[in-house]
Amino acid sequence: MKFYEASSTISAKPEAIWAILTDGARYPSWDSGVERVEGRIAPGETIRVYVKVNPGRAFPIKVTEFVPGQRMVWSGGMPLGLFKGVRTYTLSPQGNGTTKFSMREEYTGPMLPMIWRSIPDLGPSFAQFANGLKQRAETAGR
Repeated sequence: MKFYEASSTISAKPEAIWAILTDGARYPSWDSGVERVEGRIAPGETIRVYVKVNPGRAFPIKVTEFVPGQRMVWSGGMPLGLFKGVRTYTLSPQGNGTTKFSMREEYTGPMLPMIWRSIPDLGPSFAQFANGLKQRAETAGR
């Protein structure tokens, strides 16, 4: 298993952050790594994410877990589990109107060793996602 992760403490309530995380149409306004998100981010739905590091290519992702204001899981990959990526978003209230946001993406499957070599270092884009979400949530409504 390989993974990337990022986290941030955000001066906003979980509900406000959740509203941003589930509004796919607005991702490009705060996540500079995303070209667009198509589809509805909701339980059991499949969305298509287009990222700038791979222009024009859609990544189909299924929303496999959806606990409003707390946790969301996205899953994607190859048939038969040959390669799988699972991204988990977690929101934890910290008191005083702040929330701990964490995001972790785990990669598994028999094709992982070969595919891992072709995956660019996603660490900076994960940090950017967390920072972009923080900025968007903390400036929302101003």
